[in-house]
Amino acid sequence: MSPVSPVTVLLRLTGFVLLISLALGSESSVAFPVTCATRGADLRQDGLVLLCPPDCSQAKVFGSGTYAAISSVCGAAVHRGVVGPSGGAARVDKLPGRHNYMGSYAHGIQSQALARWSSSFIVSKAVHDPLELSSGTGTGTTPLPAKKQVKKSSVKKALTGGNKDCQMDIAVVTDSSNNIGQRRFNLQKNFIAKLAAMLRVGPTGPHVGLVQASDAPRTEFLLTNYTQPKELMFAIKELAFLGGDTNTGKAIMHTAETFFTQDNGGRRGHPRVMVVLIDGWPSDDLEQAAMLARESGINVFMVSVAKPAPEELGMVQDKDFMKKVPTSLLWTEEAVLTAVCRDNGFFTYLISSWFSTTKHVKPLTQRLCSLDGLLCSKTCYNSVNIGFLIDGSSSVGEGNFRLVLEFLAGIARSFDISDVGSRIGAVQFTYDQRLEFSLSEHSDKEAAVSALRRIHYMSGGTATGQAILYTTQNLFRRTGPGRNFLIVVTDGQSYDDVRSPALAAQKQGALQTPRRHHSALDHTLCFPTPGITIFSVGVAWAPLDDLRAMASEPKESHTFFSREFTSLSELVPLLVRGICRDFTENN
Repeated sequence: MSPVSPVTVLLRLTGFVLLISLALGSESSVAFPVTCATRGADLRQDGLVLLCPPDCSQAKVFGSGTYAAISSVCGAAVHRGVVGPSGGAARVDKLPGRHNYMGSYAHGIQSQALARWSSSFIVSKAVHDPLELSSGTGTGTTPLPAKKQVKKSSVKKALTGGNKDCQMDIAVVTDSSNNIGQRRFNLQKNFIAKLAAMLRVGPTGPHVGLVQASDAPRTEFLLTNYTQPKELMFAIKELAFLGGDTNTGKAIMHTAETFFTQDNGGRRGHPRVMVVLIDGWPSDDLEQAAMLARESGINVFMVSVAKPAPEELGMVQDKDFMKKVPTSLLWTEEAVLTAVCRDNGFFTYLISSWFSTTKHVKPLTQRLCSLDGLLCSKTCYNSVNIGFLIDGSSSVGEGNFRLVLEFLAGIARSFDISDVGSRIGAVQFTYDQRLEFSLSEHSDKEAAVSALRRIHYMSGGTATGQAILYTTQNLFRRTGPGRNFLIVVTDGQSYDDVRSPALAAQKQGALQTPRRHHSALDHTLCFPTPGITIFSVGVAWAPLDDLRAMASEPKESHTFFSREFTSLSELVPLLVRGICRDFTENN
């Protein structure tokens, strides 16, 4: 036997002491006896098969399905229904920690909620035969059977990443009504599992939560409850059929109101997506729910499976329900109807039968991960590129330069900066120009604000026109139209012309071709494509003529002035509102 690092578990069973030595990082092929007090945190080995004693119903348990590591493993096994009150064998698999462990009552045990813990575990039925114990009165030790070394690379792969090209927060609303029935409900679960596998969830990828629609909506798990594929698949597999009416409107409203908050795991700056599955037709009205979803910035995909037969249409309460959800088609491609986000059918997906869902997994996943297509999530706060053009001339001075940086940091803090959200970049100028950092250099708010504050004062002359030209060519050259903003801060007269470079920047990208988004109707959508919107901010001796010459139209709403550097902070909310106003008008 190879050398082991012993973790000694001392147990008193039927009058004798059993001593077990466990090897770290090995897999067990027998069930090891434990007590009701043994916690997940006490186990140093993954994939153990444990033999639980009877009467563990009083053990402390935290969570549901996935349990915090401070929980009793045997209590969790009873709560999950893996073992009964008389005990038995259960397999324990360790998982990373997470937020929002949900409490619930099951199989005679009330588990408790817990906000956060550093590690977790799940329990499942044992596949190995339990270890047989002799009924002697002496003390014995059970030798460890032959071990198979766990490949470290597989563990690393299981605990990392996710699809970084699909960093969405996705709520799945399932149909759990009598309409769908138990058999089709199981097919629906298989479809959701395949969809989840294709999405490739992970800490830096998509997060998935689930709500069941029935008489009343029931949240099964939140966005951050399962951020690893293995635990998410297990949670989907364990979903129970509810029955009742298909109150999809209530479920959409419940999800829109509660699901995407930061307290429930919603990530700032990440697109919010709701996938609503309906078998047949809903029992309630969707109009108010659709309105709430639209106003909340949620991209709602309606996946309609098995439309009502002609003889069933008389049972449908609202025959126009598909007009009132964030979609664009009825069951045919007859007309483009009012949509929450766009009138091109992008948010509608029709599947003829639950038996043909497999071929739809990939195309639906592509839609869910289409960042450019999720227009409901695009707000001014998470979809703009903001460039700061900062006067570093000698007349500003070191102290006032720091006040300018704090002013710009206040603007930056108002936006959701991330690699899928808004971005900021900065250029400092005198007679020369210096790119301080690009739009793609800092992908989170704290890093971007910190980079702003670390900018070193240059000192020199003032050539604002050349600085605008430099910024246009170097900071905004690879960005899309309609969401680029430049804030120019200066305290004096420019030695060169500012009007021509500013006009050229404002026209940049105006002749770009419209973007095409694939949909059931495959319409080409034409959007306004303005170049860079310029806000000019003057301080102290900055001449009003230069400020107005640089600013975009209308000049009055894009030109700002402060007599003192110390008063710049008062302009922050005005500039933020101005950016949001322009973004909304142009998009």
